[in-house]
Amino acid sequence: MDWRDHIISDPDILVGKHAIKGTRISVELVLDHLANGWTFEEILDSYPHITREDVMACLAFAASVMRDERCRELCRLRNDG
Repeated sequence: MDWRDHIISDPDILVGKHAIKGTRISVELVLDHLANGWTFEEILDSYPHITREDVMACLAFAASVMRDERCRELCRLRNDG
């Protein structure tokens, strides 16, 4: 899955926060719900206009951000030492 098919960042929507395309539901909100123990089904029931793929895209986006951050940190450590 390519999260870019589901996640956008538009300055006119949620002040540019990453959100599910066609909604005002931020990636942050979905991740917060998952971190607080919500199941996919609870999220989908609460936000019926999003799909399971949208929730998976939020996770894929978070993984991508973490990979990028880890890469930046490794590069910084190499340059410092």
